[in-house]
Amino acid sequence: MKPVLTVSEVTNIIKYLFDNNEILRHVYIKGEISNFKHHISGHMYFTLKDEKSQIRCVMFRNNNILLPFMPENGMRVVALGFISIFAKSGEYQLYIEDLQPDGIGALHIAFEKLKERLDKEGLFELQRKQPIPFLPKKIGIITSLTGAAIRDLLTVIKRRFSNVDIIIAPVLVQGRDAAEEICSAILELNRLKNIDVIIVGRGGGSIEELWAFNEEKVARAIANSLIPVISAVGHETDYTISDFVADKRAPTPSAAGEIAVPEKRVLQNEIRYISLRLINGILSYIGARRQKLEYLKRAPIFKRPETYIINCSLIIDQTSKRLQKDIDLYISKNKSILNHYIARLEALNPLSILKRGYSICMSADTNKIIKHPEDVKKGDSVVILLSGGRLLCSVEDSKRKGDDD
Repeated sequence: MKPVLTVSEVTNIIKYLFDNNEILRHVYIKGEISNFKHHISGHMYFTLKDEKSQIRCVMFRNNNILLPFMPENGMRVVALGFISIFAKSGEYQLYIEDLQPDGIGALHIAFEKLKERLDKEGLFELQRKQPIPFLPKKIGIITSLTGAAIRDLLTVIKRRFSNVDIIIAPVLVQGRDAAEEICSAILELNRLKNIDVIIVGRGGGSIEELWAFNEEKVARAIANSLIPVISAVGHETDYTISDFVADKRAPTPSAAGEIAVPEKRVLQNEIRYISLRLINGILSYIGARRQKLEYLKRAPIFKRPETYIINCSLIIDQTSKRLQKDIDLYISKNKSILNHYIARLEALNPLSILKRGYSICMSADTNKIIKHPEDVKKGDSVVILLSGGRLLCSVEDSKRKGDDD
């Protein structure tokens, strides 16, 4: 009689068979994504399907965090992983370790989606781009040592301006680790703080081969660089995300060398031309001043300087006489005005009134002018001001105007 197995025992047997199958331990599966869910934990859950079948899939956060695109329902992909049993539900599923879009069309979709998102963030705006220095002293180059790009760059730069220093940061330019190496190289060159411009790029290739320069981490590393970055990826018709976010796009690596440094021979010709203009300008200036000096030497003042002094003396005399005449006229005019106001003030002067025989009566105690009989009473002392002096009197009686004598 055969033994009776529990559900767990059967599940474990099946799981063992899956886990020890050489094909299922490392398998590539392509299909269309459906029922996609990006969990709050960072894990991704979805189904891969074709026309006849489907398989449940899970991609844990530590594997999907480096994906250069966001999976979506309807997207065709190629998944790398292993198939095993999820014991709790008894279902088999694909545990994905890597995920790539299936075909160029899917890569273009991923490219356009990332481009649109970064554009909305403002990473492509001209306002944030740094100017490329006119004549850098030191250039950093991030590319592969084995490709044609580095040879083209070095040839162009040395031909145009051999004095410039070059620091090469060798990296992978395609493959899974390429983006990480490019980001690290950009960060390392920024730490040196003596690089004037960075060129990052590679030669031409398919969209898959250029994909490292379409990854978001590379775009953000370029955007965060404190050193101006020239993107030189592929041929003139190739465009990557790095081209849009870089401070300057070069259509080819050779063109990047031409953008990075001016041609020494051209600069030397310009310097000669400017030097010639400067010399001619100085000679012209000296010639004009010499002509003016000759003219001044022929002026009468230098032949008979005493004549100039006599003329100046005459002008001073005439000016002094005119000034004295104006001063006398001004004083006379204002003296008449002053006399007019003095006469008016004299007419209002109380002392002038006293001279005509009038007097002013004041209280001896308060010195207030007495205007009415009610202001004093019998026995009060009063002072009477006259033109020739004052009288101290005592009031015997007071009467108002109109009272009988």
